[in-house]
Amino acid sequence: MRVKRGFKARHRRKKVLKLAKGFRGGRSKLFRTAADAVDKALMYAYRDRRQKKRDFRRLWIARINAAARMNGLSYSRFVHGLKLAEIDLDRKVLAELAISDPEGFAIIAKTASEKLQA
Repeated sequence: MRVKRGFKARHRRKKVLKLAKGFRGGRSKLFRTAADAVDKALMYAYRDRRQKKRDFRRLWIARINAAARMNGLSYSRFVHGLKLAEIDLDRKVLAELAISDPEGFAIIAKTASEKLQA
């Protein structure tokens, strides 16, 4: 007796086509093309979840560096001064402070520079 594999195959194809919803052209309609597109999209998503962390860290460092230089310090000397002053603020918070509260950041930068002098 012949087996048509109806349910299992249809289930697998529907799952892939559901993931491909919103893709353009045959990438959302044709199973084989959609399967390739979905595989690629999932690989990019996996990679970029990790890359996003690196990208944000670079952005925060650039913002902190700009604010630190406005207060007469380089980024590396600023961070070293924070370590010496035992100020445990992460880069995300420091970058937000640099944008939203420049006066507060200036106080922190002053504290860090004083620790470098001592």
